[in-house]
Amino acid sequence: MIPMRNESEHIRACVDSLVNQTFPGDQYEILVADGRSTDNSRQIVSLYQAENVAVRLLDNSSQTTPCGMNLGIQAAAGSIIIIAGAHTIYPKDFVENCVFWLNKTGADVVGGPVETIVGSDRFGARLVVAVLSSPFGVGDSKFRTSHAEGFVDTVPFGAFRREVFDRVGMYNEKLVRNQDNDLNSRIRKAGGKIYLTPTLTTRYYPAKTFASLLKYAFKSSKWHVFTLRQNRESMALRHLAPAVFLALVLFLMPVSFVSRIALLLLTAILCAYLLAGFYFSLRAKSNRDWSVALAQPFATFGFHVAYGAGTLFGLTYLFRPPFLRPIKHGLSR
Repeated sequence: MIPMRNESEHIRACVDSLVNQTFPGDQYEILVADGRSTDNSRQIVSLYQAENVAVRLLDNSSQTTPCGMNLGIQAAAGSIIIIAGAHTIYPKDFVENCVFWLNKTGADVVGGPVETIVGSDRFGARLVVAVLSSPFGVGDSKFRTSHAEGFVDTVPFGAFRREVFDRVGMYNEKLVRNQDNDLNSRIRKAGGKIYLTPTLTTRYYPAKTFASLLKYAFKSSKWHVFTLRQNRESMALRHLAPAVFLALVLFLMPVSFVSRIALLLLTAILCAYLLAGFYFSLRAKSNRDWSVALAQPFATFGFHVAYGAGTLFGLTYLFRPPFLRPIKHGLSR
């Protein structure tokens, strides 16, 4: 099932990839939960529904991602439920391999790495992909940076055994972001297992401009503190590291004007950061894209600042709950 809102640019490619699977067409359905799109996303899916009995368009009146996911789960008829993303393209054997790996591993959830692909030839789009594909940018988020196979803490767009939702509950509809982290945490706590295999690698279209990435990072990370309030075990260290880094820098900056030790410490931290950034960017440089490689450490710094600022701003949610606004479905970090 696919939660969707205003995804006219990507939804056609996504549904195309799911309609044309090697798995028998009469043995799976494609549910699209539309959050009252204001573009022509709904019309696009309606055309698929008219031509293919496997495609069903659902009305997600709440307009948020977790509500759309729960709507699709409740409407689904199968014993295996695959959560798909509108920005993602799936290989032809994706559904077949989801069934295979659930049976082979005995896991409750299986998924694969995400290959972040460039949405355009523009410098900003290439820079976005470089930041999101680097361990320095996204930490130990294995589904973004590794093709190793094995049991993990979370996967994107997982294939779930239906009974998992009976055992641990559905997506937390209070969480517009991080709802997958929360669910996967509850699955692990209940003794469930989550398996990652490169056989299920998908292709994901991120933000097209660097400014859009910064906006996305800020809006997404605002939910971290509230998510921790809902489920303390749902977030990893990588989710909070940018906020700790930013808070330390903001503390040392004014103090460095009156303390030489603070100035030296601030200088050392920033220099170490840039050196690490250049190490990862130059090591990962592909296609001799030197402009991206040289800009990547500074872009990653901006990404981490935006991400950390969002987390710090999210501290206000300790005193008041966040306002639930409809947003596009995206990958957690």
